[in-house]
Amino acid sequence: MKSKLAKHLILLRQRVRGRDRATFLAVAAIVACFSANADTISASWPTPWLDRWMYPFNSTPGTRPVISTFGSTPGAPEFDSRDGQFIVAYTTSSQIPAGLGATNYSITSARLTIEFANDLVVVYDPSPDAWQSFLAVSDPEYQADSDSGQSIELFGCGFRNGFTAASFAENSPYATPSNPMASGVRNAFAMSFNDGGSAIDVSNNPRGRFEPRRFATGGCPTLAAGSLVPINTAMTFDINLADPFVNQYLRTSLNDGKLFLVISSLTFVEQQGGNFPAFFAKENALVQFKLAHAAALQLTVVTGPPCAPADINCDGNVDGLDLSYVLSNWGNSGLGDINQDGITDGIDLATLLSGWGL
Repeated sequence: MKSKLAKHLILLRQRVRGRDRATFLAVAAIVACFSANADTISASWPTPWLDRWMYPFNSTPGTRPVISTFGSTPGAPEFDSRDGQFIVAYTTSSQIPAGLGATNYSITSARLTIEFANDLVVVYDPSPDAWQSFLAVSDPEYQADSDSGQSIELFGCGFRNGFTAASFAENSPYATPSNPMASGVRNAFAMSFNDGGSAIDVSNNPRGRFEPRRFATGGCPTLAAGSLVPINTAMTFDINLADPFVNQYLRTSLNDGKLFLVISSLTFVEQQGGNFPAFFAKENALVQFKLAHAAALQLTVVTGPPCAPADINCDGNVDGLDLSYVLSNWGNSGLGDINQDGITDGIDLATLLSGWGL
């Protein structure tokens, strides 16, 4: 054991100097998660069970052919900063068994794909913009956006006012309070997690002055940053499975048999303008005639009993590969953080070494 361990430490000392490899290795750990008694399921849903424009002035919930995302002006606190949100939901139990317990789902890949319905009006921005760039110019913390356009981002879905993933439908009311157009009242909203893992509404993250934990940022591999997006361009969201809270959200959703996701952006818009991103909904005639595509979900999931905590790649052995994930993610949360205390450190290394060879 000692000679093999020494070799791994020598090799990995060089690897961990390149911090950009940490994410790759974290994802590789998940992809390698195949236990002897597990089943691998490759599932895809070309059309969502639900797609809904979550916007306070949407008079046709659940039936709009095109759904857009955009922000509100910094000086309009009566509306959420992420004003126009795009909710999609999938009944995952149709292809992946539900009710196995969240720990019995190991997700090796998760991708959402949407398709632009407007032509050459949106500037492609593949990088998230800092919350400071969405403040009023007069705000002392305001910072100008360093590049063209605003990113399109993916989050989980939160609920309030008694609604849940089991009860929310395409035509459910936008809000139930006496002032349904106010900020922070929508019944379903873009949700993520704080550093402690608690679910939070991220619809107003610029006003809250915090950077949200994104599930993914939309990418268009065929386009250069700063270019205008042509109609029918596919935008993909590869969900960050290395984030433990995001991963747990997906696992819990699979256990429940239904997965909700929210696409949103803080795209700057003008009143009555149309320079914001718009996407095809499943009700669109072009989608019905297969000339365009609704939001599509692809998942690869391993179902089966969970592995030993130190067996990070779930191959049945605690060995050098598991050690590489710990060292490559040193100082960070996510894979390698065996005890899930928010940081990969000596405690996790000791846990791994105590189980070495098992």
